[in-house]
Amino acid sequence: MADLTVDCVNQTCPIPLVETRKAIIAAKKGQTIEIIGTHPASKKEIPMAAEAMKLKLLKITENNGVWHITLQK
Repeated sequence: MADLTVDCVNQTCPIPLVETRKAIIAAKKGQTIEIIGTHPASKKEIPMAAEAMKLKLLKITENNGVWHITLQK
C-alpha cells in the first residue's frame, strides 16, 4: 500500500503529471506514491518525469485500461 495515492482516472494531460508532481513535493523521502490513471500519454510521461527527478520507479501495471504507477521518493 502506497503512502500517497493520486487518482487521475479519466483525466487527460497535463492533469495527471501536475497532480503527480504535487504528490512528489508533499511526500517525504522514502515514501511511496501510487498514481492511478487512464490517459495513455500520461502512462509514458510520468515514469520519464520520475526518472528526471531521480525517483525510483517501483512498478507499472495495467488492467482494463486503468494503469497504476508506483514511485518512491
